[in-house]
Amino acid sequence: MDLRTTAQTGPTAAASGSAGDHHADLVFLSGPVHTVDPARTRASAVAVRGERIIAVGHDAAVRELIGPRTEVVDLGGKLLIPGFQDAHIHPVGGGLELALCDLSAAETAPAYRELISAYAAAHPRVPWITGGGWSLEAFPGGMPTREFLDELVPDRPVFLVNRDHHGGWANTRALERAGVTAATPDPADGRIERDADGNPTGMLQEGAMRLVGDLVPEPTLAERTAGLLRAQELLHGYGVTAWQDAMLGRAPGAPDATPAYVAARSEGKLTARVRGALWWERDRGAEQIPELLARREELTGGRLQATSVKIMQDGIAENHTAAMLSPYLTSCGCTSDNSGISFIDPQDLCTYVTRLDAEGFQVHFHALGDRAVREALDAVEAARRTNGRTDTRPHLAHLQVVHPEDIPRFRRLGATANIQALWAAHEPQMDELTIPFLGAQRAAWQYPFGDLLRSGATLAAGSDWPVSSPDPLAALHVAVNRRTPDGPDAAPAFLPEQRIDLGAALAAYTAGSAYANHLDDTGTIRPGMLADLAVLDRDPFDGPDEEIAATRVLQTFVGGSRVYAADDA
Repeated sequence: MDLRTTAQTGPTAAASGSAGDHHADLVFLSGPVHTVDPARTRASAVAVRGERIIAVGHDAAVRELIGPRTEVVDLGGKLLIPGFQDAHIHPVGGGLELALCDLSAAETAPAYRELISAYAAAHPRVPWITGGGWSLEAFPGGMPTREFLDELVPDRPVFLVNRDHHGGWANTRALERAGVTAATPDPADGRIERDADGNPTGMLQEGAMRLVGDLVPEPTLAERTAGLLRAQELLHGYGVTAWQDAMLGRAPGAPDATPAYVAARSEGKLTARVRGALWWERDRGAEQIPELLARREELTGGRLQATSVKIMQDGIAENHTAAMLSPYLTSCGCTSDNSGISFIDPQDLCTYVTRLDAEGFQVHFHALGDRAVREALDAVEAARRTNGRTDTRPHLAHLQVVHPEDIPRFRRLGATANIQALWAAHEPQMDELTIPFLGAQRAAWQYPFGDLLRSGATLAAGSDWPVSSPDPLAALHVAVNRRTPDGPDAAPAFLPEQRIDLGAALAAYTAGSAYANHLDDTGTIRPGMLADLAVLDRDPFDGPDEEIAATRVLQTFVGGSRVYAADDA
């Protein structure tokens, strides 16, 4: 059954504010409505005037607010929820990659061979073949070679960032352009993968990506803006109304997204609410804080608020750059001499975070290994000790491995746990490239959503797209089931004791992320809140948990204005 709408003045009436002092501009009837408000979980009707919700209740009472120019959305049993908010995402990069050599839909080396060849043939005048989205598990040990690319594109440089964006794959032409040879030293924050003779294999990890990435032609402003708008359209289609861009600035393997936001805002095309996390340059120190303050002042306005600072404290487990409290294991199960990389000295981190907190910045940490998580929490604790308990709302993203002793510190310190739930499942990257190198005890500490929730921590949620799908419903499915939506039915749940229920998962992706994003008048459905809303095609609470990911978004509203409608809505 399609949603039925009626409005004398057309679909723009919802945002017109012209329905009079008493009547609503937009009314939703015949819910259910999942409010994510602890005081009133469910309702059946909502009324909106201008950008804000003016009534939440049941049909009979809310009908009184319908006037001759009110648009009425008959939910017909479909579920209305607050709009999803992604607390850690890279929309400009994701949108750009969709127009480049996009490998994200494939999973195997033969498929990548076909896609790269086809892209190169279709773009004979492009000086560099760029893009990415390939999976580590498609290659032995997660290590593709330059020879693979040389065979496909011998005449032009190729640089393809992997799906997690912590490594780049280069062909021989690209390495030669960059002057990367056996004599090239590893940068302090990265690694050049080498063969037995010390020659570069084509795989560049973390900061080593800059060796080639800095030579890749920068996308134009028009290309970046088009990438942002392409991403915004995609995200609205998933019910996302707001997000925190986790990287405003020039970082390894990624262009600066900032100009795209400024352009879209000035052109009136930024329909989402965006919190920008200004990139902390890890090869610099506190001298960059005045620059960050100036950028915050310059960029903050309208639907873009650049009030956060992103600090990447470590890498990822699959390439053994996530910072661990004890060393990784080798392929034979022996203890290695590698415990990962802390990109910023822990004592310096405490100093920087304390300074940033004193300036009113939120700090958004990338903290994946248990040592990085501890170092980030130590930095938050240092800031609290010096500055007192302020409303800066620091949050730690990813949290793959968390030592049990650090779980209660999130609540005590007021540090939000920013989860990427899609990663908490058995799949080849986890089973082949991670668990064997963590060991049994540490592998059991991965993605402890249940423990964090039970400890009283605030949970926010995000996708890290284009690292993984931006679909919040797929992430909710994994948070609840600890299985991927497309995995075999017989696949075991990944650490099932860390499941959280659908209500808690949905709250993390709405109210929790709204808290992390300092969007306090969003995230729940109650009078006075902004009408950032999404209509689902069913009520996933009524069905089995195994079918959560089958739910689709039919309509999305930001400030009472419809920004997405499915063809069958």
